Amino acid sequence: MTFRAVPRFKLAHLPAILGYALLAAAIAAIYGIIHDQVTYSISPEYFTKMKFNQFHYANFGFPIRVFVAEVGVLATWWVGLVAGWLMARIVVPAVDSATRFKLISRGIAIMFAIAFAGSLTGYLLGLRRIADRNIDNWIDFRFELGIEDLSSFIRVAYIHNASYIGGLVGLVVALIYVWRAAKKKPGGLVRN
Repeated sequence: MTFRAVPRFKLAHLPAILGYALLAAAIAAIYGIIHDQVTYSISPEYFTKMKFNQFHYANFGFPIRVFVAEVGVLATWWVGLVAGWLMARIVVPAVDSATRFKLISRGIAIMFAIAFAGSLTGYLLGLRRIADRNIDNWIDFRFELGIEDLSSFIRVAYIHNASYIGGLVGLVVALIYVWRAAKKKPGGLVRN
């Protein structure tokens, strides 16, 4: 077995790999829209005092909820693209086309379920932090950004950070799942 810095695959597999990557990017974008709409409802200040500054280039003057959706798309689509590409690189060369969709769909579902679980965990951790009144580390944010509702800001910060961690853990678990599942299929994970 030799190490290749740039893995090779058959050019005939490229359309399927790209297709799955784009599908995962679209799903991630939808997840980002929903995620950010919910978290905006919890703490508009998290967006108006921080996120909107990070994504100022995407503000085309549409209503604020549209801008929130844009931020959600821009923050997540690329994660789905990379995840879909990686899963498809494992699955497409290894299994038949009927099995590909099933394995990659399950991988995407695993990833997003864990990301969602991360969001919920973040929400609970944020509530715990506020209940314990352990917010001294957040006082600088309050003054620097002019935050009025610090409790809501903290909850949303925890949700977002835990969601990122959940997405990363979800990707690793999904990649392990698709790799093992593809390996078990007849002719699975054949070297190209």
